[in-house]
Amino acid sequence: MLELESLRKSKVYLEGREEGRLEQKIETIPILLKAGLTVEQIAESLKLDVKTVQKNVKQPS
Repeated sequence: MLELESLRKSKVYLEGREEGRLEQKIETIPILLKAGLTVEQIAESLKLDVKTVQKNVKQPS
C-alpha cells in the first residue's frame, strides 16, 4: 500500500489528475451554454477564468 500512496503524491500523478479535471470542465462548457448560462456564469460555476471559457466557446474540442 505504501507504493500506491507514494504514487498518489507524485508530481506526475497530481498533474495528470488536475489535467483531467480541467478537461472535464471544458467538456461541460457547451452543455452549460445550451442550458442558457452566460460565459460569466459558466466561469463562476466551473471556477475557471472567463478567458478560458471564451477560448473554449470559440474553439470547441
